[in-house]
Amino acid sequence: MKVGFVGCPPHDIMREYESEELIDLDNDLGRVEEKSDLYLPKISCSVIKRVFNNALAIKPQKIIFDVGEGKCDSGRFLSWILKEHFNMDIIETRNQNRRGRGTVICDSRLPLKRKFELILNNVIENRDFKLEREPHPKAGFWSVPCWDSRIFDLFPDGTTILGWTRCFENGTPDDLELECYAREDIPTVFYAQTFCSKNLLAKNLARVYRGLYVDCDGMLTASVEAKIEAFLYLRGAVR
Repeated sequence: MKVGFVGCPPHDIMREYESEELIDLDNDLGRVEEKSDLYLPKISCSVIKRVFNNALAIKPQKIIFDVGEGKCDSGRFLSWILKEHFNMDIIETRNQNRRGRGTVICDSRLPLKRKFELILNNVIENRDFKLEREPHPKAGFWSVPCWDSRIFDLFPDGTTILGWTRCFENGTPDDLELECYAREDIPTVFYAQTFCSKNLLAKNLARVYRGLYVDCDGMLTASVEAKIEAFLYLRGAVR
């Protein structure tokens, strides 16, 4: 049975379906027919559109959908649309876990792209990692998972992951205090998808921590790429 999931559902719910084919609908699943423009507003963020398109293309028998504060209102509304208008079997969950499992991957010396791969895949694998910590990271990346993964190549190895992705690894997706944690001693890019409500946090945290605020919809543009490269270079993170 194909079981899709969205966000970071509680581990006990995920364990009930660990013998099934689990599919992360937030992720890039390859070329699927894009129907979101027929049903969703143009101002929906790219990740919400991706979840919708993946759900209609994959047609999982069930979808475990985190509809709590650990996701977003758009996700909660989308779960209702998939259930009521497309007759999908939605298991609504709210992950309010506060027993953090740590941020070993976020703080490791690995390349940024590899870090995101491990974190996002670990919802299914649920592994404990032993990785060498980067004691002196050259940069920080505060973000939600990115629609265009090419952005990761702009950052030096060992870049610290902050924001919701850090909460995701910790297993506490609605921990606002952890989500707003940042470091004053490293240059940090604060990134959110265009039209995502987390832009409110990203812009204000960038102001407080003298970071770079970036909002980007869909594919990484040349201007956004140049902006990030210039910021990291001028702040001494890359040479």
